[in-house]
Amino acid sequence: MNGFNFKAICLSVLLMAGTRKANAQHLKFLIPDNAIVQLAGSIGYFSVGAGYDLFKNKRGILDFNYGYVPASKGGELNIVTAKFAYKVYEIKLKDWGKLYPFNPGFFLSYTFHPELSYRFNRNRYSSDYYRWSEALRPHLSIASEIEFKGEKLIKGLGIKAVSLYTEFNTNDYYLVNYMQNTSSLTLADIFKLGIGLRLKF
Repeated sequence: MNGFNFKAICLSVLLMAGTRKANAQHLKFLIPDNAIVQLAGSIGYFSVGAGYDLFKNKRGILDFNYGYVPASKGGELNIVTAKFAYKVYEIKLKDWGKLYPFNPGFFLSYTFHPELSYRFNRNRYSSDYYRWSEALRPHLSIASEIEFKGEKLIKGLGIKAVSLYTEFNTNDYYLVNYMQNTSSLTLADIFKLGIGLRLKF
């Protein structure tokens, strides 16, 4: 009986180990390819995030960011963002890097704040008073990025590449206001700039 129990326990351990290994392989896609830090750009005064390379050519990027605006910068805000962009053109810079001059994108940001809600309060105002969500903002973006090979900058840390990027963006609210007030608003009024650093693993 003891021998049977020992064999049963060994078999159970082996099965659990195999299952955990299989689960780890299935969940491998959750491990991000990039780490990101960004200053400004409509997603927080400062934000951090993780990114995933998409498609076989790895020119698609899916990022998830958390941004924070301190009270001293106009009121404390917490913002989460999901961003997608595509690197249309790739220019090789000898053996040390690449330049991506035009990366159009789209992202959604959600701001957590007691005075901002997903839907406007229809009990207080008519349905045509305010058509936008207070907390959820869709954005259009255009970015440029220069990528340096990791081994040229940082050796021994497993970093494949280090990128610096700039990103201009605008949202639905800004665009509609611009179209309705072209005489008093300029493109500089509705586009916001973000500057970021990306580490590729």
